[in-house]
Amino acid sequence: MFEFSQYLGFLLFLTILTIGFWLMFFLVGFVSYWVTGASWEMIKEKRAKKRQEEQSI
Repeated sequence: MFEFSQYLGFLLFLTILTIGFWLMFFLVGFVSYWVTGASWEMIKEKRAKKRQEEQSI
């Protein structure tokens, strides 16, 4: 049926696949958090600049 080396190869494949899945899951979460935070900061800066221009007029 299966030899021991094939079994180890299959386990290695599953391990790499699982590590890749969780790494992708982590990176997608991290990148979306980063983009959302950067966008929010940019919006806050534009609002502050607009308020400052309104006050100086």
